[in-house]
Amino acid sequence: MTDVRKRLIHLHMCPAMSRSLLHSIIRVDPELLNIYDCSLSFLQNHINLPIKKAQTIHAYLKSSSPDSCLKYLSSIHVFPLTYLDSDYPTLLKEIYDPPFVLYGMGHRGIIQSKKNLAIIGSRSPTSTGSQTVAKLIPALSKQGLTIVSGFAKGIDSIAHWKTIQTSGRTMAILGSGHLHMYPKENVQLFSQMSKNQLILSEYPPDTPPQKWHFPARNRIISGMSKGVLVIEAKEKSGSLITADQALEQGRDVYAIPGSIFSPLSKGTNYLIQQGAKLVMSAEDILEDFQ
Repeated sequence: MTDVRKRLIHLHMCPAMSRSLLHSIIRVDPELLNIYDCSLSFLQNHINLPIKKAQTIHAYLKSSSPDSCLKYLSSIHVFPLTYLDSDYPTLLKEIYDPPFVLYGMGHRGIIQSKKNLAIIGSRSPTSTGSQTVAKLIPALSKQGLTIVSGFAKGIDSIAHWKTIQTSGRTMAILGSGHLHMYPKENVQLFSQMSKNQLILSEYPPDTPPQKWHFPARNRIISGMSKGVLVIEAKEKSGSLITADQALEQGRDVYAIPGSIFSPLSKGTNYLIQQGAKLVMSAEDILEDFQ
């Protein structure tokens, strides 16, 4: 393990760190060497940090080490994956702002899956939405597609569970650290996936969920995937945000059509109007994954 990789993980786990701040640090110190020897005034004046944040980062760098962070991650069965690593997902690396570090729990090999399909949708699906997931996933899994989703209630959780039940591969992208699992009712799903599937997050394990984490998380869901399938979504929903990000990233977008009388069909029908591929069966997706 290279020293710069260790330092990157260590810095990334600092409680006061953010993506934009890490960008700024790497810009002035690409090898992350000087940051460890810098003074409090350097952090304030050269990286333009307010005094409290500068003090927090300075104290963190003096009180912990890269090796201690790696030892901690190992003790809680979490592995770090950085953009410097050879097995960092190629598709994800292509997006505008890929995570510097991902934290994983479970089967690391799944991250190398080449045929990833994101399945997302309403947190309160209708029985038709749930049945749609149950109908599509066995055929998709059988053809080797890895199902990516966001571990949320509703369509996300159903997609993860159905993939597990069909002995397929599934990957969850969290909006929190692994030690702050959200939502709480998914404890059994978390237990199952942390053993034989893969749970990823760009947030260090001790990070609690925050509202703004989830829109940021969505870019990883689409970024990891060749295509995104939306199953039931309101006119304004996180699923449509993910679909927009998928289009910006050059991914295929698929949608299940629905009744004009259902609020949960407004989002998917809108996507189809805008050019998303209408899906009636698994074959409509599989023909693009040959």
